[in-house]
Amino acid sequence: MDPSDPRLSDPSSPATSPPASPPDALRPHAEQVYADELAALAAADERPRPPHWRLSPWAVVTYLMGGVLADGTVVSAKYVGSRRLMEVAVATLATDRALLLLGVPGTAKSWVSEHLAAAVSGRSTLLVQGTSGTTEDAIRYGWNYARLIAEGPSPAALVPSPVMVAMRTGSIARIEELTRIPAEVQDALITVLSEKTLPIPELGDEAQALKGFNVIATANDRDKGVNELSSALRRRFNTVVLPLPEREEDEVAIVASRVAAMASTLELPEVSPALEEIRRVVQVFRELRSGVSADGRTRIKSPSATLSTAEAISVVTSGLALSAHFGDGRLRAGDIASGIVGAVVKDPVSDQVAWEEYLEVVVRDREGWSDFYAACREAR
Repeated sequence: MDPSDPRLSDPSSPATSPPASPPDALRPHAEQVYADELAALAAADERPRPPHWRLSPWAVVTYLMGGVLADGTVVSAKYVGSRRLMEVAVATLATDRALLLLGVPGTAKSWVSEHLAAAVSGRSTLLVQGTSGTTEDAIRYGWNYARLIAEGPSPAALVPSPVMVAMRTGSIARIEELTRIPAEVQDALITVLSEKTLPIPELGDEAQALKGFNVIATANDRDKGVNELSSALRRRFNTVVLPLPEREEDEVAIVASRVAAMASTLELPEVSPALEEIRRVVQVFRELRSGVSADGRTRIKSPSATLSTAEAISVVTSGLALSAHFGDGRLRAGDIASGIVGAVVKDPVSDQVAWEEYLEVVVRDREGWSDFYAACREAR
């Protein structure tokens, strides 16, 4: 597509709108799943909106945190945690500073990033997935090499990156796992974030960002092989650190909600309410993360695994599939035991020692946990 195409200045045009998901899409985009809520918020939103924003900052935070509108529409909570953190994140996007969501794996960084982009721009698909193999083309632009060879450098031969499309439409671009991207490629963002332009020297031209353009990046500092951000790039981000849920009840609510949504999407056969086992998974993960039992009396070794909320969701979802297809339709300790062991024991030596100690010191004599202890012993 010609980057000078005037349709690129209209986020609602077919040229820039995301493709519609098929009815049986495994994971529809946030703006598709929550289209009714976004439409209701837009209709009720009378507060000032920054240029090219679909909602006001207040409405974006309401979309993330949940609430009840004046017409009775219930907006579901997308993030369970500090409202102030979301207010800071949204306020950042209303300025000329980019937003960096930082935290250990499983703290909903990608989830929040997607929903922020959906609420602000109506589109969450302008995405660059960071890996060790990400090149500058993913951030700047590439070329249709057949046309490049036939015609030479021309607007028609240029292939805009998601960042360039976001600049030309005044939208939000998302960059996942920024610290996975090689340092020299990261630095391609400096001009974009500081000057709000993207030079195209081959054409003697540049892409200038419209008002409303910004970048949301995510990163974590737990993975090995991370490329540190240069001080020049870090200065161009406001950093919001997303913590693991502070209260056990909050984490249980997050896991239960996400598991229910995933079970519906995957069309798993119905399983009896699983709240008891969800609480058990969450408690195990929290105890192993903190290195102390729930009653505070016993110190235990922590494994190398993160044991995040996302891992707990995966364990419970896997357990639901086992129970639905191979069990009696009720989530039991045996359905979650193998998933927990797999999540905890990443290192077969040190993690196995920590897990064995936890089973013997904490789980074995805990009232009502004999079935879980036996299942975990069998799943070793």
